[in-house]
Amino acid sequence: MQGRLYLCATPIGNLEDITLRVLRVLKEADLIAAEDTRNTIHLLNHFDIHTPLTSYHEYNKIEKALQLAEKIKGGANVALVTDAGTPGISDPGEELVKICCEQGIEVTSLPGAAACVTALTLSGLPTRRFCFEAFLPREKKDRQRILEELKTETRTILLYEAPHHLLRTLEELQDVLGDRKMALCRELTKKYETVLRMKISQVLDYYREHPVRGECVLVIEGSSPQELEKEKQQSWESVPLEQHMEIYTSQGISRKEAMKLVARDRGVGKRVIYQQLLQDDRQPDGNNQEDIPG
Repeated sequence: MQGRLYLCATPIGNLEDITLRVLRVLKEADLIAAEDTRNTIHLLNHFDIHTPLTSYHEYNKIEKALQLAEKIKGGANVALVTDAGTPGISDPGEELVKICCEQGIEVTSLPGAAACVTALTLSGLPTRRFCFEAFLPREKKDRQRILEELKTETRTILLYEAPHHLLRTLEELQDVLGDRKMALCRELTKKYETVLRMKISQVLDYYREHPVRGECVLVIEGSSPQELEKEKQQSWESVPLEQHMEIYTSQGISRKEAMKLVARDRGVGKRVIYQQLLQDDRQPDGNNQEDIPG
């Protein structure tokens, strides 16, 4: 019979966070695929687990995934673990899952610790809606594109960052997003767990004076819908009124209906647009009271 792929969440710091189900599966599996076998062996030794280990990481994720898929189809049960947390979240495990799904291999996930969710619940920021961006791209062009997208994101934003890149990332976030509320979570579940709930500028000031140690999760306040609407209206104000009208009339929209749309864009009443057009000697088609917005 065909085996199964088990996605086993491991602790992000405190070893007591591992589940009984994960411990059982790690003991019973035929093989454990680990992102870094040197890290995983410490976990297995702590819990007296002697299942064979193999490496599965960023640099062999396709070739090794195909090999593991063949083993599973041959009857082996494989447990996948990452260095810390849930496999498939910001790590090469997603490729193995994809390949197994494509080949009809059964995949099951054993829930447990995840740094992003742990940080979100500690942040004090809204948790109902959030977006997870993981690590920002290192390529400047890609990085700038993502930051610009996040500028208009209204959900709470979660990012991962390494300590040696933290200051640069915070500076970029402040430049693009503005000085928003945030929580910086570090050393989660460990003895020296730290959560700073401040503005971005205040977190920057703090870490300019203190050394940064350990992986960080950044939880950042989303943009206010009201603020986005205000910015949108202000951007339209820089467009000449008749040019704004032409954007709609060029699509076959009547001049009267275009006035309504322009008024909506600019956050003013329809009659205000009509009066401004009159003052510019650009009267609406028909030049009669029926064209005046109601």
